[in-house]
Amino acid sequence: MSKFLIVGLGNIGEEYSNTRHNIGFMILDAIAKKNELKFKTDRLADIAEYKFKGKTLVLVKPSTYMNLSGKAVNYWLQAEKISKENLLVITDDIALPLGTLRMKGKGSDGGHNGLKNIQEILTTPDYARLRVGVGNEFAKGRQVEYVLGKWSPEEEKLLQPRIDLAIEMIQAFAAIGLQRAMSAYNNK
Repeated sequence: MSKFLIVGLGNIGEEYSNTRHNIGFMILDAIAKKNELKFKTDRLADIAEYKFKGKTLVLVKPSTYMNLSGKAVNYWLQAEKISKENLLVITDDIALPLGTLRMKGKGSDGGHNGLKNIQEILTTPDYARLRVGVGNEFAKGRQVEYVLGKWSPEEEKLLQPRIDLAIEMIQAFAAIGLQRAMSAYNNK
């Protein structure tokens, strides 16, 4: 049986819930709700696990804050004995229009501090990520306020079906592999 580490990036604390930067947490919470899972607090993260088509998906919400996400990713890869090929990181991306979903096998950190820290600690940019577009409707110099800002009711309506599609993409990553999942979903 194969194991997969599915890491949703976000920041802990009530002040960050329902913010653009926490889309990774939101997607993992949606998986947990759909599968009646409970996250348990463990070392460097909240963890839940479930089986899908004979695969084990270990869901990780780092409790290290965004800028130190790599610490939790590295710890759980080792603790669960999961290879980097079976790692998928879910992150917000201001370079993509709101609701756009893109799966990639590797890439730059794109200025994202969570991805930057993961790449530093894993010493490679070669790990899969699911980038979720949050748009870039902010004035120059207001990026931090924007990504840490709450979703508007209109954005939330648009986002819900995209979260459902993101869950399908995560499960496809585990069930049919990165290349086939990218082919099937990247243009939806």
